[in-house]
Amino acid sequence: QVQLVESGGGLVQPGGSLTLSCKASGVIVDYYLIGWFRQAPGKEREEVSCISTPTGRQVYADSVKGRFTISRNNAKGTVYLQMNSLKPEDTADYYCGLSYGDSCVSTGMDNWGKGTLVTVSS
Repeated sequence: QVQLVESGGGLVQPGGSLTLSCKASGVIVDYYLIGWFRQAPGKEREEVSCISTPTGRQVYADSVKGRFTISRNNAKGTVYLQMNSLKPEDTADYYCGLSYGDSCVSTGMDNWGKGTLVTVSS
């Protein structure tokens, strides 16, 4: 059974940094596309970043390019999202998703974690 558990969220000031972790169990992470998505209150879930297999190709939403970096540690079964230069508009619940396909879209994810809240505020 696939399980995804996010951690690392919290309260941070604008301009600050956070690193989110997505620990996967029941699956070998380097076999699948894994992505980070976020959902702000009253808004739809949106794609943030994905890392695919087997090349490790990374994709990013335009809103986070140059600020966020996705990475994967296959030995630990964990995917990370390093978030720098955070803005108030980055405030959202962040979810980790796993896809058996190859598209970085929320509707394409086959498994989800329960999310971790990121709040960017002074």
